[in-house]
Amino acid sequence: WVSQGHVREEDIRGWGDGNAVDMALNGKLGFDFDWQNMFGGQDGLLPAMERKVVAQFPDGSRHIRDGDGVTYVSMPGAGSIPAHVDYLLKDRAAWEEHYKWRYQWDGRRVNRAGLEALQVAPPRENPLGLYCGSLYGAIRNVMTMEGGCYLLADDEELFTEIIDTVADLCYRNVQAILESGATFDFAHFWEDICFKNGPLISPSVFEQKMGPHYRRITNLVRAHGLDICSLDCDGKIDALIPTWFRNGVNTMFPIEVGTWDASIQPWREQYGKELRGVGGMNKTAFARDRVAVDTEIERLRRLVGLGGYIPCPDHRIAPDAEWDNVRYYCDRMRQVFG
Repeated sequence: WVSQGHVREEDIRGWGDGNAVDMALNGKLGFDFDWQNMFGGQDGLLPAMERKVVAQFPDGSRHIRDGDGVTYVSMPGAGSIPAHVDYLLKDRAAWEEHYKWRYQWDGRRVNRAGLEALQVAPPRENPLGLYCGSLYGAIRNVMTMEGGCYLLADDEELFTEIIDTVADLCYRNVQAILESGATFDFAHFWEDICFKNGPLISPSVFEQKMGPHYRRITNLVRAHGLDICSLDCDGKIDALIPTWFRNGVNTMFPIEVGTWDASIQPWREQYGKELRGVGGMNKTAFARDRVAVDTEIERLRRLVGLGGYIPCPDHRIAPDAEWDNVRYYCDRMRQVFG
């Protein structure tokens, strides 16, 4: 798009999800705002581990250990999700030495200056979410998917302790933020624990280990007037929705259409109007033509008619998307749903 003259290099410099550069690009394209617009506490390792190169290879690739203690392959010019080759959190000894103390709560995890700025800011035009953390996805990032599976089998007591520790940290962050008096429009969790065929964790284990923690946090935010609790999870999430819904999460995001044709409609038929959604737009239409865009808008019109649903494309706009198709989509959506 830069080479085509639609945006300038300086328009994209410093881009980050939900930051000022992102919002300016949204405006150029015609989108209202980024659903990932939120404020939250720091729920990861504090302090993070030292990032360092542990191996260098003739082809230019490197093995790098990141701030979570996970070693991954870094390839020159690659921009996808890195491949993990090793990780540190394999047993109780590593948990006690490197991790447990880094997952404890203290006041540094909440940006007090940011909270004060929220309380004196002028009335906002767009919704602001309260980020409630991640009860398994962030742990999965530290243990890796395979590591989490092994640990559940090898030491379930430790597996449970890690989950309980991180969940309590998330709760304490939310509690401290809400007690400051700052106001929000919805609560939001992040997980990303599913792929195209279903969850990356057993649904029964998720229900048993994570369900009560979701309920504890959603009860807290509802006591402060936040009745919309949304959750970001990619992939085919159907098997985990019952746990989330029973424990206070009522809005699914981003409803990836993917190869499995996710849609809010079957979920609405199963769970009723209390289950809401954000997302579910098939962004592959952007790579085709205006007829494809119009067809997708007509499909979305029927789903919007169900109520409690905001359509939007998920994640990044793909590299093959045509600028004019994206702008046309935004213009037509305003005309249709205005």
